[in-house]
Amino acid sequence: MYAGINNRSQVVARALLGAVLAGLGIYTLWSYLPALVWAGIFAIALWPLYQLAHRRWPPRWPEILLPLIFTLLVGLVFILPLIMAAVEVGKEARGIVDWVLHAQHDGVPVPDWVSRLPFGSQPLTAWWQTNLADPAQSAELLGRINRADLFTVSRHLGTELLHRIVLFIFTLLTLFFLFRDGDVVAERLLRASRLAFGPGGERVGRQIVASVHGTVDGLVMVGIGEGVAIWVGYLIAGAPQPTLLGALTAVAATIPFGAPLVFVVASLLIMGNGAPLAAILLAAYGFAVVFVADHFIRPFLIGGATKLPFLWVLLGILGGIETWGVLGLFVGPAVMAALILLWREWTDPPAQAASGAAAPRVPGQSTERMDSALLTSNPPGGSTAR
Repeated sequence: MYAGINNRSQVVARALLGAVLAGLGIYTLWSYLPALVWAGIFAIALWPLYQLAHRRWPPRWPEILLPLIFTLLVGLVFILPLIMAAVEVGKEARGIVDWVLHAQHDGVPVPDWVSRLPFGSQPLTAWWQTNLADPAQSAELLGRINRADLFTVSRHLGTELLHRIVLFIFTLLTLFFLFRDGDVVAERLLRASRLAFGPGGERVGRQIVASVHGTVDGLVMVGIGEGVAIWVGYLIAGAPQPTLLGALTAVAATIPFGAPLVFVVASLLIMGNGAPLAAILLAAYGFAVVFVADHFIRPFLIGGATKLPFLWVLLGILGGIETWGVLGLFVGPAVMAALILLWREWTDPPAQAASGAAAPRVPGQSTERMDSALLTSNPPGGSTAR
């Protein structure tokens, strides 16, 4: 009797100790949790490609070299565009300064495109003549910019940029270790999920992994496709800086309905240059591309991988962005996928729920292959045996 009470007390004490230590760990790493989550997302998304490269990796080469190569490639994908953007900003900075000095001395005449606007041209012309065309008013308006405020904003931006750089470095460092020890990490996660939640925990984990794969395909790949397609429209319509606009469109297109913010501005610029028909055709073409991508291709890729209706995919993405920022693009759909899976298991008939259980281990199948399947799993209902 006393032995049973002691055993129960030890279990409760161990659970409380684990909860306290987990809370302290999360509190300690709170600022770096985004880096860890990003590293996990990159590892899951690239794991099939990494496994393919690993199988063809020459055995005489050091094992540490392949994870290092993949990590450096991921870093270059993000660093090179930032370097190119910084170079372009540096080129344009001098022109902006010269424009401000010229505006303060001579004023800014009303551009020709203002009179060609389809609506609002007269109020805009009157405001422009009052505030910018007159040198005195222009100098007063531009002189309201407080240098102290600019210094404060610049210092704040510099601090934020340094923090982002540190997080990015920790992301790459974590990603390297995930590539190197991915099989061991997957084995630990599978074992922990089985001990804590039984077979249902493994199904939830596989659903989350499938959600990450589907979100990467549905957001990133479709966003790049939208950017390339609309970039062709920029070239044909004669938009200024079509390559830069195409890159901005691809980035904005990762968020549903984000691409119109870019190509509508491009259409207005083209209209201001005296080509209203090209501007209208570009806007119509852009909306057609976005309509097809957001209503057919993206739901098929994300919903097909996660078995989620499009409404829940959209709510997961938008709610995730509002709550988590850019990280919510991947966290939101993963959370929705896990919740929908739990809901279906609780509400489906027992026979149907049992059909979604994880497939038993095939005799002779290596532990490494089963553990690696966690990072490349099929959605629930598909066979987990490989």
